[in-house]
Amino acid sequence: MAALAAFSAVWPRRLLCCGAVATALVLSGCAQPPSPPALPDAALHTVWHGRLAVQVQDQPSRSFIAAFDLQGNAHSGSLQLSSPLGSTLAQLHWNPQGAQLNTGERTEQADSIEALLERGTGAAIPVTALFDWLSGLPTPVEGWSTDLSAIAQGRLNATRWHPEPQTSLRITFER
Repeated sequence: MAALAAFSAVWPRRLLCCGAVATALVLSGCAQPPSPPALPDAALHTVWHGRLAVQVQDQPSRSFIAAFDLQGNAHSGSLQLSSPLGSTLAQLHWNPQGAQLNTGERTEQADSIEALLERGTGAAIPVTALFDWLSGLPTPVEGWSTDLSAIAQGRLNATRWHPEPQTSLRITFER
C-alpha cells in the first residue's frame, strides 16, 4: 500500500514521483479526490482506521507513512490514505472487476487490487492474507513472516523476505 500516491510508467521515475507527489500533497493541500462511492452492505462488515508504514528495500530504498481508512474485504472495498495533516493522498477502490487508484491528479486502473498494489510498491502484497492478519488470523504466505502478538492492541507487523525486494509493513489500527 506504500507509494500509492503516484505511479509512473518508468520504475526509477516512479520512485521519485511517489515521494514528490506525497510531499506536494501534504505541503500544498492539493485538491481533494471525490468522496468514495458507497460500498454494498456486504462489504461494510469490516472497517479499520489507523496508520500504516511500508518500507521497500530496493535501490533506492523507499518508505511511505499515512493514516488510513479501510473498509470491505479482499474482494471488494475501499482504502483512503491521508497525510498527517489530514489531506487525502489517495483513494483506492476494488471489486471483482478491477481496482482503481485516484490521487486527485491522476487515476490508475488494474485488473485487481493485488496488481495495482504491486505496480505501486514494487512488491506483491498478499491482500487476502492481509485482511486475515488484521482479523488476527495467522494466515501463512510464502516469503512473508508476520507478528500478530500485539494484534489485540491494534498492531500488526509483516515482513516479506523473498522474493526481493524485502518489504516491511507496520500497521497500527482501531477497529
